[in-house]
Amino acid sequence: MAITRDEVAHLARLSRLALTDAELDHFAGQLDQIIVAVARVQEVAAEEIPPMTHAAGIANVYRDDVPAPQLTPEQALAGAPASEQSRFRVPRILAAD
Repeated sequence: MAITRDEVAHLARLSRLALTDAELDHFAGQLDQIIVAVARVQEVAAEEIPPMTHAAGIANVYRDDVPAPQLTPEQALAGAPASEQSRFRVPRILAAD
């Protein structure tokens, strides 16, 4: 099934794309090649092969959530260049309206 120039023009109109005559001819050839390639892949697919999203198995690796010692607010702010009300003070990046 070849993609015609008229079909490409119709798709261009639906997409609100202004294409020249040369572009219509060029894209018709390209879309036809894509359709042929997809059809070729569909011929190869066998029913006994399950569909998959990755070539190798993927599994999340989790660790137990174990409480550990942490810094106090004073220790965390000790190396900060500026702090205010037990928080890091940073320069304003957005203008106040």
